[in-house]
Amino acid sequence: MAATLRSLLHRADLHLRLLTGTDAAALDEPLSWLHSSDLEDPTPFLTGGQGLLTTGTQFGVDTEVTDAVATDYVTRLRRRGVVALGFGTEVVRAGTPSQLVDACERLGLLLFEVPYETSFIAVAQANADAVAREANARNAWALAAQRAISLAAMRPDGLGATIAELSRQLDGWVGLFDVSGRLDRVHPDDGVPSGDLELLRSESLRLLRAGQRASLPVTTEHGTGFTLQTLGSGGHLIGVLAIANGGALDRAGREVVTSVIALAGLALQQNRELARARGLLRTGLLTMLSVGDPAVVDSTSREVWGPLPAEPVRIAAVDVPDQDIDTVVDLLELWVQDRPGHLFFAVDDALFLCVGADDTGIVEELVARYDLHAGLSDGASYRYFGRARTEAVQALDRRREGRPGTTEFGDLAREGVLAHLAHVDVDAGAVARAFLAPILEHDRTAGTELTRTVREWLAQNCEYDRTAQALGIHRHTARARVEHAGRLLERDLSVFATRADLWAAFVVEDA
Repeated sequence: MAATLRSLLHRADLHLRLLTGTDAAALDEPLSWLHSSDLEDPTPFLTGGQGLLTTGTQFGVDTEVTDAVATDYVTRLRRRGVVALGFGTEVVRAGTPSQLVDACERLGLLLFEVPYETSFIAVAQANADAVAREANARNAWALAAQRAISLAAMRPDGLGATIAELSRQLDGWVGLFDVSGRLDRVHPDDGVPSGDLELLRSESLRLLRAGQRASLPVTTEHGTGFTLQTLGSGGHLIGVLAIANGGALDRAGREVVTSVIALAGLALQQNRELARARGLLRTGLLTMLSVGDPAVVDSTSREVWGPLPAEPVRIAAVDVPDQDIDTVVDLLELWVQDRPGHLFFAVDDALFLCVGADDTGIVEELVARYDLHAGLSDGASYRYFGRARTEAVQALDRRREGRPGTTEFGDLAREGVLAHLAHVDVDAGAVARAFLAPILEHDRTAGTELTRTVREWLAQNCEYDRTAQALGIHRHTARARVEHAGRLLERDLSVFATRADLWAAFVVEDA
Protein backbone atom coordinates (compact mmCIF):
# COMPACT_ATOMS: atom_id res chain seq x y z
CA MET A 1 0.00 0.00 0.00
CA ALA A 2 1.29 3.48 -0.86
CA ALA A 3 2.38 5.90 1.86
CA THR A 4 -0.76 8.03 2.36
CA LEU A 5 -2.81 9.26 5.28
CA ARG A 6 -5.37 6.59 4.42
CA SER A 7 -2.72 3.88 4.85
CA LEU A 8 -1.82 5.28 8.30
CA LEU A 9 -5.46 5.44 9.35
CA HIS A 10 -5.84 1.77 8.38
CA ARG A 11 -3.09 0.81 10.84
CA ALA A 12 -5.14 -0.44 13.79
CA ASP A 13 -2.12 -0.43 16.09
CA LEU A 14 -1.72 3.35 15.75
CA HIS A 15 -5.29 4.22 16.86
CA LEU A 16 -5.33 7.38 14.73
CA ARG A 17 -8.60 9.26 14.28
CA LEU A 18 -9.46 11.49 11.31
CA LEU A 19 -10.96 14.81 12.40
CA THR A 20 -11.34 16.68 9.07
CA GLY A 21 -11.45 15.77 5.42
CA THR A 22 -13.22 12.85 3.78
CA ASP A 23 -12.17 13.58 0.19
CA ALA A 24 -10.78 10.37 -1.31
CA ALA A 25 -8.21 12.17 -3.46
CA ALA A 26 -6.82 14.07 -0.47
CA LEU A 27 -6.64 10.94 1.69
CA ASP A 28 -4.78 9.13 -1.08
CA GLU A 29 -2.28 11.92 -1.76
CA PRO A 30 1.30 10.64 -1.31
CA LEU A 31 2.77 11.40 2.12
CA SER A 32 6.50 11.50 1.50
CA TRP A 33 7.56 12.08 5.12
CA LEU A 34 6.30 12.96 8.62
CA HIS A 35 8.03 15.57 10.77
CA SER A 36 7.28 16.55 14.33
CA SER A 37 7.60 20.17 15.46
CA ASP A 38 6.02 22.53 17.96
CA LEU A 39 7.42 25.65 16.33
CA GLU A 40 4.99 28.48 15.73
CA ASP A 41 6.16 28.49 12.09
CA PRO A 42 7.77 25.18 11.07
CA THR A 43 7.35 25.78 7.33
CA PRO A 44 11.02 26.73 6.66
CA PHE A 45 11.88 23.13 7.57
CA LEU A 46 9.14 21.47 5.53
CA THR A 47 8.58 20.76 1.84
CA GLY A 48 5.46 20.07 -0.16
CA GLY A 49 3.98 16.58 0.10
CA GLN A 50 5.05 16.08 3.72
CA GLY A 51 3.05 15.79 6.93
CA LEU A 52 3.48 17.41 10.35
CA LEU A 53 2.99 16.10 13.90
CA THR A 54 2.58 18.55 16.79
CA THR A 55 1.57 18.55 20.46
CA GLY A 56 0.34 22.18 20.29
CA THR A 57 2.96 23.65 22.63
CA GLN A 58 3.24 26.64 20.29
CA PHE A 59 -0.35 27.60 21.16
CA GLY A 60 0.42 27.91 24.88
CA VAL A 61 -0.43 25.63 27.79
CA ASP A 62 -3.11 27.46 29.72
CA THR A 63 -4.37 29.90 27.10
CA GLU A 64 -7.22 29.29 24.70
CA VAL A 65 -6.31 28.97 21.01
CA THR A 66 -7.94 31.83 19.13
CA ASP A 67 -9.46 31.52 15.66
CA ALA A 68 -6.91 34.00 14.29
CA VAL A 69 -3.92 32.06 15.63
CA ALA A 70 -5.28 28.74 14.35
CA THR A 71 -6.13 30.23 10.95
CA ASP A 72 -2.68 31.79 10.53
CA TYR A 73 -0.98 28.54 11.53
CA VAL A 74 -2.99 26.37 9.12
CA THR A 75 -2.64 28.93 6.31
CA ARG A 76 1.16 28.73 6.58
CA LEU A 77 1.04 24.94 6.37
CA ARG A 78 -1.27 24.97 3.37
CA ARG A 79 0.89 27.46 1.49
CA ARG A 80 3.91 25.24 2.10
CA GLY A 81 2.10 22.24 0.61
CA VAL A 82 1.75 20.22 3.82
CA VAL A 83 -0.50 17.22 3.18
CA ALA A 84 -1.77 16.49 6.69
CA LEU A 85 -1.46 17.63 10.29
CA GLY A 86 -1.43 15.22 13.24
CA PHE A 87 -2.24 16.55 16.72
CA GLY A 88 -0.93 14.66 19.74
CA THR A 89 -3.42 14.79 22.62
CA GLU A 90 -3.00 14.63 26.37
CA VAL A 91 0.59 15.89 26.20
CA VAL A 92 -0.08 19.62 26.50
CA ARG A 93 -3.81 19.73 25.90
CA ALA A 94 -6.70 17.39 26.47
CA GLY A 95 -8.06 16.75 22.98
CA THR A 96 -7.57 18.77 19.82
CA PRO A 97 -8.48 22.49 20.02
CA SER A 98 -11.79 23.10 18.27
CA GLN A 99 -10.43 26.28 16.69
CA LEU A 100 -7.69 24.23 14.99
CA VAL A 101 -10.26 21.70 13.80
CA ASP A 102 -12.42 24.51 12.36
CA ALA A 103 -9.42 26.15 10.61
CA CYS A 104 -8.34 22.86 9.03
CA GLU A 105 -11.89 22.14 7.90
CA ARG A 106 -12.27 25.61 6.45
CA LEU A 107 -8.89 25.70 4.69
CA GLY A 108 -8.93 22.09 3.47
CA LEU A 109 -6.07 20.62 5.51
CA LEU A 110 -6.41 17.00 6.65
CA LEU A 111 -6.28 16.81 10.45
CA PHE A 112 -5.93 13.61 12.46
CA GLU A 113 -5.60 12.96 16.15
CA VAL A 114 -2.76 10.95 17.70
CA PRO A 115 -3.69 9.49 21.10
CA TYR A 116 -1.31 9.72 24.06
CA GLU A 117 -0.42 6.02 23.96
CA THR A 118 0.84 6.30 20.35
CA SER A 119 4.25 7.92 20.05
CA PHE A 120 5.08 10.27 17.22
CA ILE A 121 8.07 8.11 16.36
CA ALA A 122 5.75 5.14 15.85
CA VAL A 123 3.59 7.12 13.43
CA ALA A 124 6.64 8.47 11.57
CA GLN A 125 8.19 4.98 11.41
CA ALA A 126 4.97 3.50 10.04
CA ASN A 127 4.93 6.13 7.30
CA ALA A 128 8.64 5.61 6.55
CA ASP A 129 8.06 1.86 6.24
CA ALA A 130 5.24 2.50 3.78
CA VAL A 131 7.46 4.86 1.78
CA ALA A 132 10.21 2.22 1.64
CA ARG A 133 7.78 -0.52 0.62
CA GLU A 134 6.38 1.67 -2.12
CA ALA A 135 9.87 2.53 -3.37
CA ASN A 136 10.87 -1.14 -3.44
CA ALA A 137 7.66 -2.04 -5.23
CA ARG A 138 8.20 0.70 -7.81
CA ASN A 139 11.79 -0.39 -8.36
CA ALA A 140 10.66 -3.98 -8.87
CA TRP A 141 7.98 -2.77 -11.28
CA ALA A 142 10.52 -0.69 -13.19
CA LEU A 143 12.83 -3.68 -13.62
CA ALA A 144 9.96 -5.92 -14.72
CA ALA A 145 8.65 -3.25 -17.08
CA GLN A 146 12.06 -2.69 -18.65
CA ARG A 147 12.48 -6.43 -19.13
CA ALA A 148 9.07 -6.70 -20.80
CA ILE A 149 9.86 -3.73 -23.03
CA SER A 150 13.25 -5.21 -23.98
CA LEU A 151 11.56 -8.48 -24.96
CA ALA A 152 8.97 -6.53 -26.98
CA ALA A 153 11.77 -4.76 -28.84
CA MET A 154 12.97 -8.11 -30.21
CA ARG A 155 9.65 -8.87 -31.94
CA PRO A 156 9.31 -8.45 -35.73
CA ASP A 157 7.87 -4.95 -35.37
CA GLY A 158 10.08 -4.10 -32.43
CA LEU A 159 9.29 -0.40 -32.40
CA GLY A 160 5.51 -0.91 -32.48
CA ALA A 161 5.70 -3.64 -29.83
CA THR A 162 7.83 -1.37 -27.63
CA ILE A 163 5.28 1.46 -27.83
CA ALA A 164 2.43 -0.95 -27.04
CA GLU A 165 4.27 -2.44 -24.06
CA LEU A 166 5.07 1.00 -22.64
CA SER A 167 1.39 1.88 -22.93
CA ARG A 168 0.43 -1.26 -21.02
CA GLN A 169 3.03 -0.69 -18.32
CA LEU A 170 2.02 2.94 -17.77
CA ASP A 171 -1.68 2.15 -18.28
CA GLY A 172 -2.03 5.11 -20.61
CA TRP A 173 -1.87 6.31 -24.19
CA VAL A 174 1.51 6.43 -25.96
CA GLY A 175 2.20 7.68 -29.49
CA LEU A 176 5.24 8.16 -31.71
CA PHE A 177 5.37 11.07 -34.18
CA ASP A 178 7.84 10.80 -37.06
CA VAL A 179 9.89 13.63 -38.54
CA SER A 180 6.98 14.76 -40.72
CA GLY A 181 4.66 15.09 -37.71
CA ARG A 182 2.68 12.00 -38.68
CA LEU A 183 1.48 9.68 -35.91
CA ASP A 184 3.57 6.68 -36.90
CA ARG A 185 2.72 4.26 -34.08
CA VAL A 186 0.19 4.46 -31.27
CA HIS A 187 -1.35 2.38 -28.49
CA PRO A 188 -4.25 2.20 -27.90
CA ASP A 189 -5.53 3.30 -31.30
CA ASP A 190 -8.46 5.40 -30.06
CA GLY A 191 -7.07 6.80 -26.84
CA VAL A 192 -6.89 10.51 -27.76
CA PRO A 193 -9.48 12.85 -29.42
CA SER A 194 -8.57 14.19 -32.86
CA GLY A 195 -8.30 17.77 -31.57
CA ASP A 196 -5.76 16.73 -28.94
CA LEU A 197 -3.83 14.76 -31.56
CA GLU A 198 -3.57 17.85 -33.75
CA LEU A 199 -2.19 19.86 -30.84
CA LEU A 200 0.36 17.14 -30.08
CA ARG A 201 1.32 16.99 -33.76
CA SER A 202 1.89 20.75 -34.03
CA GLU A 203 3.91 20.84 -30.80
CA SER A 204 5.96 17.86 -31.99
CA LEU A 205 6.75 19.64 -35.25
CA ARG A 206 7.84 22.69 -33.28
CA LEU A 207 10.27 20.58 -31.26
CA LEU A 208 11.59 18.89 -34.40
CA ARG A 209 12.15 22.20 -36.17
CA ALA A 210 14.11 23.49 -33.15
CA GLY A 211 16.50 20.60 -33.72
CA GLN A 212 17.52 20.16 -30.07
CA ARG A 213 16.79 17.38 -27.59
CA ALA A 214 13.96 18.50 -25.36
CA SER A 215 11.05 17.44 -23.19
CA LEU A 216 7.83 19.46 -23.25
CA PRO A 217 4.71 19.18 -21.05
CA VAL A 218 1.48 19.81 -22.98
CA THR A 219 -2.03 20.28 -21.59
CA THR A 220 -4.98 20.11 -23.97
CA GLU A 221 -8.16 22.15 -23.78
CA HIS A 222 -9.78 19.11 -22.15
CA GLY A 223 -7.24 19.31 -19.33
CA THR A 224 -5.40 16.13 -20.36
CA GLY A 225 -1.68 16.24 -19.66
CA PHE A 226 0.99 14.86 -21.99
CA THR A 227 4.75 14.82 -22.11
CA LEU A 228 6.56 15.12 -25.44
CA GLN A 229 10.11 13.75 -25.61
CA THR A 230 12.32 14.10 -28.67
CA LEU A 231 14.19 11.09 -30.04
CA GLY A 232 17.66 11.28 -31.54
CA SER A 233 20.66 13.48 -30.96
CA GLY A 234 20.72 17.26 -30.92
CA GLY A 235 20.71 18.65 -34.43
CA HIS A 236 19.49 15.33 -35.82
CA LEU A 237 16.12 14.49 -34.31
CA ILE A 238 14.27 11.46 -35.63
CA GLY A 239 10.89 11.59 -33.88
CA VAL A 240 8.88 12.58 -30.81
CA LEU A 241 7.45 10.25 -28.15
CA ALA A 242 4.13 11.42 -26.66
CA ILE A 243 2.91 10.03 -23.33
CA ALA A 244 -0.44 10.77 -21.72
CA ASN A 245 -0.15 12.09 -18.14
CA GLY A 246 3.61 11.89 -18.52
CA GLY A 247 4.09 14.84 -16.20
CA ALA A 248 2.88 12.75 -13.25
CA LEU A 249 5.50 10.01 -13.66
CA ASP A 250 7.60 9.16 -10.64
CA ARG A 251 11.28 8.21 -10.78
CA ALA A 252 10.55 4.59 -11.65
CA GLY A 253 8.18 5.62 -14.41
CA ARG A 254 10.72 8.05 -15.82
CA GLU A 255 13.35 5.28 -15.86
CA VAL A 256 11.03 3.07 -17.89
CA VAL A 257 10.31 5.88 -20.32
CA THR A 258 14.04 6.57 -20.63
CA SER A 259 14.66 2.96 -21.59
CA VAL A 260 11.96 3.18 -24.26
CA ILE A 261 13.48 6.39 -25.60
CA ALA A 262 16.82 4.59 -25.91
CA LEU A 263 15.27 1.55 -27.62
CA ALA A 264 13.11 3.64 -29.94
CA GLY A 265 16.08 5.82 -30.82
CA LEU A 266 18.15 2.72 -31.59
CA ALA A 267 15.39 1.26 -33.77
CA LEU A 268 14.99 4.51 -35.66
CA GLN A 269 18.75 4.82 -36.04
CA GLN A 270 18.88 1.33 -37.54
CA ASN A 271 16.17 2.43 -39.94
CA ARG A 272 18.34 5.42 -40.77
CA GLU A 273 21.35 3.22 -41.60
CA LEU A 274 19.12 1.23 -43.91
CA ALA A 275 17.90 4.50 -45.41
CA ARG A 276 21.50 5.52 -46.14
CA ALA A 277 22.00 2.30 -48.08
CA ARG A 278 18.79 3.00 -49.98
CA GLY A 279 20.09 6.50 -50.62
CA LEU A 280 23.17 5.15 -52.36
CA LEU A 281 20.93 2.97 -54.50
CA ARG A 282 18.77 5.99 -55.34
CA THR A 283 21.83 7.97 -56.46
CA GLY A 284 22.86 5.14 -58.76
CA LEU A 285 19.37 4.96 -60.23
CA LEU A 286 19.40 8.72 -60.76
CA THR A 287 22.58 8.39 -62.79
CA MET A 288 21.00 5.65 -64.87
CA LEU A 289 17.96 7.80 -65.53
CA SER A 290 20.20 10.69 -66.55
CA VAL A 291 21.91 8.58 -69.23
CA GLY A 292 18.61 7.30 -70.59
CA ASP A 293 18.00 3.85 -69.07
CA PRO A 294 14.57 4.15 -67.38
CA ALA A 295 13.47 0.50 -67.80
CA VAL A 296 16.02 -0.91 -65.35
CA VAL A 297 15.41 1.93 -62.93
CA ASP A 298 11.64 1.40 -62.98
CA SER A 299 11.93 -2.35 -62.35
CA THR A 300 14.32 -1.75 -59.45
CA SER A 301 12.21 1.02 -57.99
CA ARG A 302 9.08 -1.14 -58.11
CA GLU A 303 10.77 -3.77 -55.96
CA VAL A 304 11.95 -1.30 -53.32
CA TRP A 305 9.71 1.79 -53.33
CA GLY A 306 7.05 1.41 -55.98
CA PRO A 307 6.77 2.55 -59.62
CA LEU A 308 8.32 5.71 -60.98
CA PRO A 309 6.01 8.67 -61.61
CA ALA A 310 4.14 8.44 -64.90
CA GLU A 311 5.34 10.48 -67.88
CA PRO A 312 5.55 13.34 -68.48
CA VAL A 313 7.65 14.12 -65.42
CA ARG A 314 9.26 17.25 -64.05
CA ILE A 315 12.58 17.32 -62.24
CA ALA A 316 13.25 19.57 -59.27
CA ALA A 317 16.76 20.45 -58.11
CA VAL A 318 16.65 21.54 -54.46
CA ASP A 319 19.40 23.21 -52.46
CA VAL A 320 19.31 21.69 -48.95
CA PRO A 321 21.79 22.74 -46.23
CA ASP A 322 24.04 19.90 -45.04
CA GLN A 323 22.63 20.03 -41.52
CA ASP A 324 19.08 19.49 -42.81
CA ILE A 325 19.64 16.87 -45.51
CA ASP A 326 19.01 13.83 -43.27
CA THR A 327 15.79 15.29 -41.92
CA VAL A 328 14.57 16.15 -45.42
CA VAL A 329 15.44 12.68 -46.74
CA ASP A 330 13.56 11.07 -43.82
CA LEU A 331 10.49 13.11 -44.72
CA LEU A 332 10.76 12.21 -48.40
CA GLU A 333 11.06 8.51 -47.55
CA LEU A 334 7.74 8.80 -45.72
CA TRP A 335 6.18 10.66 -48.64
CA VAL A 336 7.31 7.94 -51.05
CA GLN A 337 5.51 5.37 -48.87
CA ASP A 338 2.40 7.52 -48.64
CA ARG A 339 2.35 8.50 -52.34
CA PRO A 340 3.59 5.50 -54.35
CA GLY A 341 4.04 6.26 -58.04
CA HIS A 342 4.08 10.02 -57.47
CA LEU A 343 7.62 10.69 -56.28
CA PHE A 344 11.17 9.50 -56.86
CA PHE A 345 14.12 11.33 -55.30
CA ALA A 346 17.87 11.02 -54.92
CA VAL A 347 20.77 13.04 -53.58
CA ASP A 348 23.70 13.77 -55.88
CA ASP A 349 25.30 17.21 -56.22
CA ALA A 350 21.86 18.48 -55.10
CA LEU A 351 18.60 16.91 -53.98
CA PHE A 352 16.63 15.86 -57.06
CA LEU A 353 12.91 15.12 -57.07
CA CYS A 354 11.15 13.43 -59.97
CA VAL A 355 7.39 14.04 -59.87
CA GLY A 356 4.49 13.75 -62.25
CA ALA A 357 3.67 16.87 -64.22
CA ASP A 358 0.56 17.32 -62.05
CA ASP A 359 2.35 16.62 -58.74
CA THR A 360 4.52 19.72 -58.44
CA GLY A 361 2.73 20.53 -55.18
CA ILE A 362 5.08 18.02 -53.58
CA VAL A 363 8.00 20.28 -54.45
CA GLU A 364 6.22 23.38 -53.17
CA GLU A 365 5.32 21.66 -49.91
CA LEU A 366 8.93 20.66 -49.30
CA VAL A 367 10.30 24.11 -50.20
CA ALA A 368 7.79 25.87 -47.95
CA ARG A 369 8.37 23.54 -44.99
CA TYR A 370 12.15 23.99 -44.89
CA ASP A 371 12.52 27.42 -46.56
CA LEU A 372 14.59 26.08 -49.47
CA HIS A 373 15.70 27.19 -52.94
CA ALA A 374 14.55 25.00 -55.83
CA GLY A 375 14.56 24.88 -59.62
CA LEU A 376 11.88 23.02 -61.60
CA SER A 377 12.26 21.71 -65.16
CA ASP A 378 9.72 21.66 -67.93
CA GLY A 379 7.78 18.44 -68.50
CA ALA A 380 9.70 15.65 -70.23
CA SER A 381 9.68 11.93 -70.92
CA TYR A 382 12.26 9.67 -69.26
CA ARG A 383 14.08 9.58 -72.59
CA TYR A 384 15.00 13.23 -72.00
CA PHE A 385 15.52 12.93 -68.23
CA GLY A 386 19.12 14.18 -68.47
CA ARG A 387 18.04 17.34 -70.26
CA ALA A 388 15.27 17.95 -67.72
CA ARG A 389 17.81 17.52 -64.91
CA THR A 390 20.02 20.16 -66.51
CA GLU A 391 17.04 22.50 -66.78
CA ALA A 392 16.29 22.02 -63.09
CA VAL A 393 19.88 22.86 -62.14
CA GLN A 394 19.82 25.99 -64.30
CA ALA A 395 16.57 27.10 -62.70
CA LEU A 396 18.05 26.44 -59.25
CA ASP A 397 21.11 28.55 -60.10
CA ARG A 398 18.81 31.44 -60.92
CA ARG A 399 16.72 30.91 -57.78
CA ARG A 400 19.81 31.07 -55.57
CA GLU A 401 20.11 34.73 -56.52
CA GLY A 402 17.03 35.59 -54.47
CA ARG A 403 14.91 34.48 -51.59
CA PRO A 404 13.88 30.86 -50.91
CA GLY A 405 11.23 29.50 -53.25
CA THR A 406 10.93 27.76 -56.62
CA THR A 407 11.94 29.00 -60.07
CA GLU A 408 10.61 27.13 -63.09
CA PHE A 409 12.80 26.69 -66.13
CA GLY A 410 9.96 27.97 -68.30
CA ASP A 411 10.09 31.26 -66.41
CA LEU A 412 13.86 31.40 -66.66
CA ALA A 413 13.62 32.20 -70.36
CA ARG A 414 11.37 35.13 -69.48
CA GLU A 415 13.63 36.58 -66.79
CA GLY A 416 16.62 38.87 -67.21
CA VAL A 417 17.96 40.85 -70.13
CA LEU A 418 19.07 37.88 -72.22
CA ALA A 419 15.55 36.51 -72.26
CA HIS A 420 14.08 39.81 -73.40
CA LEU A 421 16.55 40.08 -76.24
CA ALA A 422 14.80 37.09 -77.85
CA HIS A 423 11.55 39.03 -78.21
CA VAL A 424 11.54 41.76 -80.87
CA ASP A 425 8.40 43.32 -79.46
CA VAL A 426 10.08 44.14 -76.17
CA ASP A 427 12.21 47.25 -75.60
CA ALA A 428 15.40 45.53 -74.50
CA GLY A 429 17.04 48.92 -73.93
CA ALA A 430 14.43 49.81 -71.33
CA VAL A 431 14.96 46.48 -69.63
CA ALA A 432 18.72 47.01 -69.61
CA ARG A 433 18.40 50.50 -68.14
CA ALA A 434 16.07 49.22 -65.40
CA PHE A 435 18.47 46.38 -64.72
CA LEU A 436 21.47 48.71 -64.33
CA ALA A 437 19.57 51.54 -62.62
CA PRO A 438 20.73 50.78 -59.02
CA ILE A 439 24.43 51.12 -59.81
CA LEU A 440 24.00 53.93 -62.32
CA GLU A 441 22.06 55.96 -59.74
CA HIS A 442 24.61 55.20 -57.06
CA ASP A 443 27.47 56.41 -59.28
CA ARG A 444 25.55 59.57 -60.12
CA THR A 445 24.71 60.50 -56.53
CA ALA A 446 27.83 59.22 -54.75
CA GLY A 447 30.42 59.95 -57.39
CA THR A 448 31.59 56.32 -57.46
CA GLU A 449 32.72 54.20 -60.41
CA LEU A 450 30.84 50.96 -59.76
CA THR A 451 29.44 50.75 -63.31
CA ARG A 452 32.85 51.25 -64.96
CA THR A 453 34.48 48.77 -62.61
CA VAL A 454 31.86 46.04 -63.14
CA ARG A 455 31.97 46.51 -66.92
CA GLU A 456 35.77 46.18 -66.92
CA TRP A 457 35.57 43.18 -64.55
CA LEU A 458 33.29 41.37 -67.01
CA ALA A 459 35.57 42.34 -69.90
CA GLN A 460 38.54 40.90 -68.01
CA ASN A 461 36.78 37.53 -67.64
CA CYS A 462 35.82 38.36 -64.04
CA GLU A 463 39.43 38.37 -62.84
CA TYR A 464 40.09 40.95 -60.13
CA ASP A 465 43.86 41.28 -60.69
CA ARG A 466 43.49 42.06 -64.39
CA THR A 467 40.60 44.43 -63.63
CA ALA A 468 42.69 46.30 -61.09
CA GLN A 469 45.58 46.64 -63.54
CA ALA A 470 43.29 47.93 -66.29
CA LEU A 471 41.75 50.53 -64.00
CA GLY A 472 44.91 51.41 -62.08
CA ILE A 473 43.43 50.50 -58.71
CA HIS A 474 44.18 47.91 -56.02
CA ARG A 475 42.62 44.47 -56.53
CA HIS A 476 40.86 44.71 -53.14
CA THR A 477 39.25 47.94 -54.31
CA ALA A 478 38.08 46.21 -57.49
CA ARG A 479 36.62 43.33 -55.50
CA ALA A 480 34.89 45.67 -53.04
CA ARG A 481 33.30 47.65 -55.88
CA VAL A 482 31.98 44.51 -57.61
CA GLU A 483 30.57 43.12 -54.38
CA HIS A 484 28.93 46.48 -53.64
CA ALA A 485 27.37 46.46 -57.10
CA GLY A 486 26.02 42.97 -56.48
CA ARG A 487 24.33 44.12 -53.29
CA LEU A 488 22.78 47.12 -55.04
CA LEU A 489 21.53 44.92 -57.88
CA GLU A 490 20.35 42.30 -55.36
CA ARG A 491 21.98 39.63 -57.52
CA ASP A 492 24.67 37.01 -56.88
CA LEU A 493 27.45 37.97 -59.28
CA SER A 494 29.20 34.64 -58.70
CA VAL A 495 26.47 32.94 -60.75
CA PHE A 496 27.13 32.67 -64.49
CA ALA A 497 23.53 33.48 -65.48
CA THR A 498 23.70 36.77 -63.58
CA ARG A 499 27.01 37.72 -65.17
CA ALA A 500 25.57 36.96 -68.60
CA ASP A 501 22.53 39.12 -67.86
CA LEU A 502 24.76 41.96 -66.68
CA TRP A 503 27.00 41.78 -69.76
CA ALA A 504 23.96 41.73 -72.03
CA ALA A 505 22.64 44.84 -70.24
CA PHE A 506 25.86 46.69 -70.99
CA VAL A 507 25.77 45.55 -74.63
CA VAL A 508 22.17 46.74 -75.05
CA GLU A 509 22.88 49.98 -73.21
CA ASP A 510 25.77 50.75 -75.58
CA ALA A 511 23.69 50.01 -78.70
